[in-house]
Amino acid sequence: MDGSADTLRFEEMRAAMVASQLRTTAVDDSRVIKVMGEVPRERFVPAAARPIAYYDRDIALGNGRAMNAPLASARLINEAEIASTDRVLLVGAATGYVAAVLAELAGSVVALEEDATLAAQAREALAGMANVTVVEGPLVEGWAQGAPYDAIVIDGAVEFVPDAIVHQAKIDGRVTTGVIDRGVSRLAAGRRSEGGFGLVDFADVDCVVLPGFSKPPTFQF
Repeated sequence: MDGSADTLRFEEMRAAMVASQLRTTAVDDSRVIKVMGEVPRERFVPAAARPIAYYDRDIALGNGRAMNAPLASARLINEAEIASTDRVLLVGAATGYVAAVLAELAGSVVALEEDATLAAQAREALAGMANVTVVEGPLVEGWAQGAPYDAIVIDGAVEFVPDAIVHQAKIDGRVTTGVIDRGVSRLAAGRRSEGGFGLVDFADVDCVVLPGFSKPPTFQF
């Protein structure tokens, strides 16, 4: 199959993903729907996975990491209520797909990844997008050098959101994340306030688990 036929096939798959996975759910930000209908997800997955790039399933990336299914990432982005002037921190950038989507919605994006191989792939895939910076460091620490952020998107499931990340959001800044509890994942969102921070679940959606976010063990008699 030649390149033009491949391009057409992926465009059709992308349109089908938007129609069947996004428009039929609570993804109600027209900008999110438009951008996810344009960003070529197939460029951010391993070559062998390109035929399933738009399926409603996560995609293995190697070294224990995976890319979220389109719906999970779309819901997290949608609930973050990204404005065109926002500075956004993405935790768990992987190969850069969600960073590419956020870059079309926000003013600037800091894409944090701790896996050096994935970070290199993200930099290559995002080359030419001037408002995205890919940085390397432990996901659990966030990226304080770029704080404060209007919104923080954690593109995966965690057992808890560390204070170090919460405090990198502006007051009234939004945080969206997957949450994993006893093997079951869901999506949650919250806002930082002067009085603290809390998450509210908004969807029961499968979400890939990010490394390093296990709750510290508690002492019990």
